[in-house]
Amino acid sequence: MIGSHVKAIASGVALLSTLSFAWSISGTVVTEAGEGIPQVVITSFNNPGVETQSDAAGNFSLSDNQDGQAIKQKLSSQISVHYSNNFLTMEGLNAQATKISLIDALGKVTYSKEFRGMGSLALDLSKFAGQRAMFLRISSDGSKCTYMLTAKGALLKEGDPLAMLMFSKAGYESANYTMQAEVETGVRIVMKAAAATVSSSSVVTGSSSSTVTSSSNPGPEQPSSSSEKPAAESSSSVPAPQAEVDCSTKTMKSKTTITVDGRKIDIKFPNGYKGDKPAPLLVYYHPIGGSSSNADGSSTVKAALADGAIVAAPNGGKTPAGGMMGSVQAWNVGPCCTDEDDVTFSKHFIAEIQEKACVDPKRIYASGFSMGGGMSNYAGCFMADIYAAAAPSAFDLAKEIVDDGKCKPARPFPILNFRGTSDNIVMYDGGLSQVVQGKPITFMGAVNNMKEWAKMNGCKDSPKQNTPGNGCQMYEDCEGGVKVGLCTIQGGSHAEGDGQTGWNFLKQFTLP
Repeated sequence: MIGSHVKAIASGVALLSTLSFAWSISGTVVTEAGEGIPQVVITSFNNPGVETQSDAAGNFSLSDNQDGQAIKQKLSSQISVHYSNNFLTMEGLNAQATKISLIDALGKVTYSKEFRGMGSLALDLSKFAGQRAMFLRISSDGSKCTYMLTAKGALLKEGDPLAMLMFSKAGYESANYTMQAEVETGVRIVMKAAAATVSSSSVVTGSSSSTVTSSSNPGPEQPSSSSEKPAAESSSSVPAPQAEVDCSTKTMKSKTTITVDGRKIDIKFPNGYKGDKPAPLLVYYHPIGGSSSNADGSSTVKAALADGAIVAAPNGGKTPAGGMMGSVQAWNVGPCCTDEDDVTFSKHFIAEIQEKACVDPKRIYASGFSMGGGMSNYAGCFMADIYAAAAPSAFDLAKEIVDDGKCKPARPFPILNFRGTSDNIVMYDGGLSQVVQGKPITFMGAVNNMKEWAKMNGCKDSPKQNTPGNGCQMYEDCEGGVKVGLCTIQGGSHAEGDGQTGWNFLKQFTLP
């Protein structure tokens, strides 16, 4: 219901909009038996630079670094917004034209309408009550502000969703948690002990989330194999001898940071690294709103370092100002989400690392989570001559790129994607996202994404089930000896896949 006058709110207890967007969370990280876990690394992958560790009893406390700084937006100081029992009221609009938009957790606009000459509005939002998250964007005479509508009322935001946190520690499966309010206390995070590691020649099965169990997933239909493709060079699934690289000239041998094309790249080395023989290089692409520091919480990065690989974690480019996310670091994966040439940037920093560190040029791999998973999918289209294989998590190729025929790998490209069926950010079945204003992107969907890679790689027959682990499926009869797979985490949220499984997949392959 929409009226020109504000309707009375029955409960009378709606929370007034706050002028602070600071958030804080505290709680305890425990084992399944309820024992506190010390030294758990806690990061926020949509709040760069925010990090802490649990104490000896497993207790933790984390907040953003804004210190409650007030949002200084012209519009937000003029209006009053109330939200209670699915009823939204706004006063003090006093504008010639006001546009109201509702946005869900995926960034999709679910309602939008413009009003003229209205000083106040009332909206019945009952039909949107089932949305996983609801953001209200108000644009009025050139000014705008964004609110998050919650059970506690309307909370004024710059536009960023609340913090999404990752909990990680060696010996435990990583856990993820998304805040539901700006201040949360007494939060209890349960972490499962990691499955016992098998020999490096085997693949460890299992899921990456503390709340996820894996099960088999029906295989997709057999994709058609193009008979017009020329015979491809072989991409060996057995590690080849190390490339001939003169390590005596390489001076980079310990943790450092370099800057290439104006962006930072963190470089990590395995314990005991001597730099006397060529090592694999894993490139980790961070999520949207994240930074190179997110690599510290990645289970794929940890598995690679433990196996003697060097890791490079670059910073993304900036998204355009405005929109729900504001200007944050992200990647250009075609239609979204920056205007930077991240393929050229990747080639530049990889070349810089190869010049200074003893890297095996035939064993360079791509991985990433969320939009970083999108970038490592995208890299397969345009950097198959540099990356030997990719293991992305929680993102697909953009349908726009595939439909336009722009994904053209230089050779058959091995790839294993990890996807959760309950991912409410990048839906398992695909769909449209408009999280960055003016740059909509359509996700392929997990199974369609695998089918497309299988088609591009000329894969035959149906994928083998429960390979390389439970809940996974793998095309094994593909051109050039490559493999294409999907690990489905039943009930899994927007989270990184099992890092050990991903790394074991990657290290099978070398460039021809």
